[in-house]
Amino acid sequence: MSGSVLLTGAPLSLDEVAAVARGGASVSIQPSARERIAAAAELVADAIEDSRPVYGLTTGLGPKVVERVAGDEAAAFSLRTVRGRATAVGRPLETELVRAAIAVRANCLCAGGSGAGVGVADGLVSLLNARVHPRIPRSGSIGASDLCLLAHVGLTLIGEGEAELDGELHPSARALGLAGLAPIALGPKDGLAICSSSAVSAGTAALALADAEAWLRCAQVAAALSMEGFRASPTPLDPRVVAARPAPGQEWAAAGLRDLLAGGALADAGAGRRLQDPLSFRCASQIHGSVRVALDLLAAAVTPELGAAADNPLVLAGDGEILSNGNFHTPVLALALDATAIALAQAAAAIAERQARLKTERLSGLPSSLSGLGTTGSGLGPLNKTAQALMVETRHLAAPFATMTTVDADGVEDDSTSAAQAALRVREQLERLWPLVAIELVAGAQAVTLARPGRLGAGALAAYACVREWIAPLGEDRPLGPEVEALAAGALVSGALWERVRGAIAAG
Repeated sequence: MSGSVLLTGAPLSLDEVAAVARGGASVSIQPSARERIAAAAELVADAIEDSRPVYGLTTGLGPKVVERVAGDEAAAFSLRTVRGRATAVGRPLETELVRAAIAVRANCLCAGGSGAGVGVADGLVSLLNARVHPRIPRSGSIGASDLCLLAHVGLTLIGEGEAELDGELHPSARALGLAGLAPIALGPKDGLAICSSSAVSAGTAALALADAEAWLRCAQVAAALSMEGFRASPTPLDPRVVAARPAPGQEWAAAGLRDLLAGGALADAGAGRRLQDPLSFRCASQIHGSVRVALDLLAAAVTPELGAAADNPLVLAGDGEILSNGNFHTPVLALALDATAIALAQAAAAIAERQARLKTERLSGLPSSLSGLGTTGSGLGPLNKTAQALMVETRHLAAPFATMTTVDADGVEDDSTSAAQAALRVREQLERLWPLVAIELVAGAQAVTLARPGRLGAGALAAYACVREWIAPLGEDRPLGPEVEALAAGALVSGALWERVRGAIAAG
């Protein structure tokens, strides 16, 4: 394992979520958080003893809220809550998503509003540290909490269902035993506390946000390299132009592009080859700025979900009350994920067109398809089809989920957000967006090789050098698909490209 993360109940950072989900960081619970969990569980015990009406504790769930549950049935009811809701189907969630969800749920328990016993939080932490990963099928949440997904985590905690350990799928009881763990016994509110959470939606959204932030940085780099190869006019990035209509995000994107081009000949007055360029070049700061705005909205929506007492009912130990509520509902998160998906699709279209314009001789002044072989050479032309395919798939995935409400539970659950699907969809988009940006980098580097534009900006020069370490200039035609994938994985997703570029900008 690498590093450690302390669960306090305060929102986890994106880095902390990624450290647990991807880096194998160990997890522990802050002592004061443990006290909050215990205090809430004590109030739950008092409510049972007093036979107070509490949703999901001394009453049934959903439409059965009008029916009472006897105190001596509470533990069995908790167990049935888990078993009865483990109804998700389909391909299992990736391990990193399972780990993110468990980390988020454990941390939110530390906020002290769930009423679950300390053993549940300890059990979740033990799963993470022993790397026992419940098998969670991906289809089952409607976004009114992730009940039917998280119930599969509950199954593993009690030694039922299936779990992965060391790359192999086992019955949960066997996986726990191999890891030196034992199943837990569920207390009165434990089953509902495990299930009634949006932890899958939140954890998936957090990882998607972190990846989208990294992708946007690479998209900026690719746009700058294309501008160098196209010898695009820098006037749209002029601070005075940006200030004339200070659209949200535009100033951030324009400043970033100026930084990437700083020190190069393109930044000189009149250096642009054309008076006015195609929109995919001329409006890059507006397009990337819109992604910036969408990601800021997503960050604001995700953060509270990474450390909140969003349980229903909410246990307020300090006040001695247990209150029904709708804090598990995540419409803002779903809307922000939809906005992000649409912004990414818009940026994808511009990337696909920008790399194609580099290959359009009458616009770029460069050989057709960026090939020096004349009529018989394919050059980078066929990559247009791949770029268009990735763009079309990305745009198809931008259909909104937040408008697709459902009605369930005899009309009691008559609104939904589909936040889990919206978060998974952004991940699917990014799977296509990484190679799309890699294609633009390949085209931009080839254009620079052919155009020989003189001085490159320090950031653009570092990007060019990084690309050339992975992909040699194209002379004779060769299969480029594997090289694009290698560049995407080895330099973009890994963060190596951005680190090189960031260092060059700082030094320049």
